[in-house]
Amino acid sequence: MAKPARRVGNLPAEATSFIGRRRELAELRKKLSSARVVSLVGPGGVGKTRLAIRAATDLSRGFRNGAWLVELAEVQDPALVGNAVMAALDLRDQAATEPFALLRTYLADKELLLLLDNCEHLLEAVGELVNEVVRASPGARVMATSREPLDVPGEHVLPIPPLELPTADGGRLEQNEAVMLFVERAAAASGTFDLTASNRSAVADVCRRLDGLPLAIELAAVRTRALSVEQILERLSDRFSLLVGGGRAALPRHQTLQTTIEWSHDLLSAAERTLLRRLCVFAGRFTLEDVEGICPSDELAAGSVLDSLSSLVDRSLVIKEDARGQACYRLHETMREYAVLKLREAGEDETLGERATEYYVLKCAATGPPGRYRLAEWLGWMELEIDNVRAILRHCLTRGDFSRGVDLVASLGWFWITRATTEGVRWLEEMLAPAEGNSEGLAWACFLRGFLAVLQNDPLSARPWLERATAAATELGDLALLTQACAMGSIAAMSAGDRTAADALHEEALTALAGANDLAATTAVLQTRAFNGMFTGELDAVREASTEGVRLSREAGDLYVLEIMLMELAFSLLMAGDLDGPRPLYTEALQIARRIDDRLVQSYLMAAFGYYAALARHGRLAAQLLGAAESTRLGAGAAVIAPMAPMIAQTEETAIALLGQARFDDEFGAGKRMNREAAIALALGESGQAARASGASSDSALGGLGRREAEVARLIAEGLSNRQIGARLFISERTVDSHVRSILNKLGFNSRAQIAGWVARR
Repeated sequence: MAKPARRVGNLPAEATSFIGRRRELAELRKKLSSARVVSLVGPGGVGKTRLAIRAATDLSRGFRNGAWLVELAEVQDPALVGNAVMAALDLRDQAATEPFALLRTYLADKELLLLLDNCEHLLEAVGELVNEVVRASPGARVMATSREPLDVPGEHVLPIPPLELPTADGGRLEQNEAVMLFVERAAAASGTFDLTASNRSAVADVCRRLDGLPLAIELAAVRTRALSVEQILERLSDRFSLLVGGGRAALPRHQTLQTTIEWSHDLLSAAERTLLRRLCVFAGRFTLEDVEGICPSDELAAGSVLDSLSSLVDRSLVIKEDARGQACYRLHETMREYAVLKLREAGEDETLGERATEYYVLKCAATGPPGRYRLAEWLGWMELEIDNVRAILRHCLTRGDFSRGVDLVASLGWFWITRATTEGVRWLEEMLAPAEGNSEGLAWACFLRGFLAVLQNDPLSARPWLERATAAATELGDLALLTQACAMGSIAAMSAGDRTAADALHEEALTALAGANDLAATTAVLQTRAFNGMFTGELDAVREASTEGVRLSREAGDLYVLEIMLMELAFSLLMAGDLDGPRPLYTEALQIARRIDDRLVQSYLMAAFGYYAALARHGRLAAQLLGAAESTRLGAGAAVIAPMAPMIAQTEETAIALLGQARFDDEFGAGKRMNREAAIALALGESGQAARASGASSDSALGGLGRREAEVARLIAEGLSNRQIGARLFISERTVDSHVRSILNKLGFNSRAQIAGWVARR
């Protein structure tokens, strides 16, 4: 059986079966065939997200670059909408490029479907983003879900109604969408539920009473574990009757959902109700440890949190997910809104906000600075928690709590350095503007702001921040910080072309280091000596400093410093004419960069392995690695660093000489389109990738085509018909036709003439 093609994108698998919506799916497909922007608009709980994901899944194969889901419910800050889209597209804010600028560059040649989910609280920011996407990418389509239209040019609005209600006569219930949903979810909840002659009428009445709203139906269906359908109907009817004065008037749909949630809430134990309202303090996903750290009180014993949380999951009031093998949880947006109301009614919003602030400030202070020595694990935790941390940062700014805000933003340095550089700059500048907080926190925050400016290749901006950090460290008598601030200041000065200042600051760093007795300060000085030596051509100094830096950082488990030091040591050997010594260093560095997902270093090392491929006269491999390196670098918003420029230029020149310009362009483009993990495997020679790209099997295959497909492509280039090709290869004409269609699909071509031209260029 043929293996299905891998879908491109990040759409989640459906955890439960999808019911109905045939009309809406057909209308959505029709609109997206011609419209650039389609918004699914309807009230909360009507099923917009499920419908959009199903439609995007069905349509994704029609987009060369796939379908991508951007979840905006957890984004509370409009300024972070662009960051959310970057994260969804697996781009990286790791340099100086603002999110919108990076997105414009990345999307320019892409054909993809972008699904923006839960836009209603960010309409202006989302509208601006959609306009940018439409202008930048002719091949992009945008689907949005919202309670209101985005109100952008060219938007097509598709109202999403509730599910079809059962007819008054109760006919064809088995085919009714609302009834099908209730029965399927009830069966999943209780394990034994079926639609029978005795419960048909009650099921239909429950669905009618709930106005066909999917979320309300699911909340009711899960109660079949403990109640019969008739009991569910009776309890719902009693509650609804209270709201309409005992009559049979219909409630507005939003009130129907609110009442259903209220009914589900009232069936909970006191501890479960307390926990549910307190969970709204989390802006994003959260773990059991988080809940146990913030939510317990006299009303909710710490020992009962797990049982209460499990019960809320069982009742579909909390969603359980898996993140990197760890259980985490989140609230449906409608449920979060309800929990916020309940928290305010209980008068607990200030108390829980304070608890959450204290919890995350202390947790990040305890784990952030030492996180550099277990960086992969710490970054995994931060990526799960970042929406909660962002909410706390915004809380601190809003309340003027700059002391804790400065401490929190400074403790996240390794996240800003490796994951979100421009975002880190924005938070630091907002927190530092009032110049309030404890002296030590302010000093480290100034150092981090200067560090990020160096990473952004903006040494002129870095120097005043590092001067402030140096002055503060001197006043505090903090020799470790003083050493690091002077060392980073030296790098900034060298990058700005001021060697005199760079040398002076390096000497100051050495003086401070003598009394610091600090590992991070020691490796900072070694990094400075190696980095500056690359600019001045002092290769012996680079080799000595980076050799010691490799030893110390490897012993300490400091992966970020280790990957940098390995690259600098390899550079010094390569520039000295040693072609064999650098390769294992580059290999180790790339393996580390893959582990901590450092995109900038990945891009540099792909280019380095491209250089080695060119030296070995593997032009195709060299071109593909250069293309992959450029794609990865641009995806991180970075420019080529000066020491790498000559190596890249020489690699390109050699590859063009080996392949010719046209074929080089083809292979470079293939590398740019390559999956990043596949490109890393290609560079490392894993899984046969290198052999395929190096052209070792070029006698039998053409780029990306199987052996038989390559034979067919060559015969097409000779002008043979399918019948003639079949006779030549002793296969049927029908088989030839199948190969031709496969070739067209793999190469993205529409005609045999394009295949012939492509073969001729190779």
